[in-house]
Amino acid sequence: MQGTIKKFGGYAALVGGLIFIGGHFLDWNVDFGTLEILGYASIFASLSFVFFGIKHFRDQINNGVISFKKALFIGLAISAISGIVIGLLDVVYVTMINPDFVVEYKVYALEGMKNTLSATEFELEKATLEEQMKLFESPVFAGLIMFTIVFAIGIIVSLLSSLILQRKN
Repeated sequence: MQGTIKKFGGYAALVGGLIFIGGHFLDWNVDFGTLEILGYASIFASLSFVFFGIKHFRDQINNGVISFKKALFIGLAISAISGIVIGLLDVVYVTMINPDFVVEYKVYALEGMKNTLSATEFELEKATLEEQMKLFESPVFAGLIMFTIVFAIGIIVSLLSSLILQRKN
């Protein structure tokens, strides 16, 4: 089981990391909307290995049998590996590659709000955004949030994959 977790967790981290790196580290001059899409694409692409890891363990290692509990454990472990790597990459990005990311994102978000909200709504949303962005000034907090997002989606993918792939004697 550990071999499957390491193998498919590695694949998940590699794919998620490459898409994340491609979106953030390369100078493509893409806007934040596109980066958000790439971010979620990296998460879902990496978490697709949850399904494949559980299926591999069931079919290739465990003679076509896997309990829901064991499948869920494998899926959560793969999700955690992916989340840790993407979270660490996020910390590297906001500390070393683009330390102005929080400021740039806040300007982008405020511009979007200014175009879609009334003046009163804008002021309320602006105050809320500024409070939220204070938390993201800590790179560790930003990395933990990224891990939490990946892992939360990984929990859902793991539950669904475990339900689909469980097979008893």
